[in-house]
Amino acid sequence: MNVHAGIGPDHAGMGLEWNYPALLVGNVPVTALVLAGSRGGVDPVADAEGVTHKALVRVGAATMLERVMAALREAGVQRVLVSADAPAAIALAHAAGAEVIPPGAGPSESVARAMEVAGAPLLVTTADHALLSPDWVRDFVEATPCNADVAIMLARQQDVEEAVPHNKRTWLRFADGAWSGCNLFLLATSRASLAVDQWRLVERERKRPWRLAARLGWTTFFEYLAGRLALADAIGRVGGRMGVTAALVPASHGLAAVDVDKVEDLALVRAIVAGETARGIAADLSLPELLVTPFVEGRGGQGALLLRRLGGTAASGMKRLFSVRRSV
Repeated sequence: MNVHAGIGPDHAGMGLEWNYPALLVGNVPVTALVLAGSRGGVDPVADAEGVTHKALVRVGAATMLERVMAALREAGVQRVLVSADAPAAIALAHAAGAEVIPPGAGPSESVARAMEVAGAPLLVTTADHALLSPDWVRDFVEATPCNADVAIMLARQQDVEEAVPHNKRTWLRFADGAWSGCNLFLLATSRASLAVDQWRLVERERKRPWRLAARLGWTTFFEYLAGRLALADAIGRVGGRMGVTAALVPASHGLAAVDVDKVEDLALVRAIVAGETARGIAADLSLPELLVTPFVEGRGGQGALLLRRLGGTAASGMKRLFSVRRSV
């Protein structure tokens, strides 16, 4: 098997009936949720491939959805939920032995529905994570601190660039370097539902930067603007404000940050699965970064750029305030 391809194509098209050691958090088996709902509108990848949903696009011998489900099973996940509304995606999920739940209005609502169905621990990933490796899933769960309610995997910039040189993407920039999301989240305990509730609010308030900053906490906010905040500290603090213990788990491989959002991304993952070298092909974040959404640069007009602008506005306001005080 090509080590960069995640799971072997010969296995990816099979049903989820194989026997692997169960993936556990403590003594409790992990359930996985695969987000495969439609975002609305025309998806450029699905449109280019002539299919009704991006999850149905083939990479190697199997669809992306089949590859993700198979990787989860090989990692030891015994129960797989698929959040999907496209009939063909639902049929694929059922054929592979997965349970289907209807998607919510956004990723956070879909995750909330899965928590109601399966509870914790719940591993969350996306159907376009075509390179997903069983090793990454096991490493992620095993590396999650035992006291964490929520964990999120991110990859360091140097690891991503080593795996895919000259790859253009969106970065989360912190005092300890730049990071990229990996579309892997672990809701390890029932308390993680508190974070999901807050995630829903974050999705609703993306166009209200002051409220986002308030949820982040002003001390944390200004430390980030000053470039003094490390990613793990940011995740821990935001988790604390949500009422949970949240942890960063660095990815064991830079390819964990590669998913398929664009046609160029599809060419990249197909080249990697085929064992070829691909350079200069873009990929960026797709799933809203639970616990780090306020720091994301680029997508949605929010994130670091928005916060920096907000910080500039706040600084101007303080200058005016001090000016008024001096003139009184």
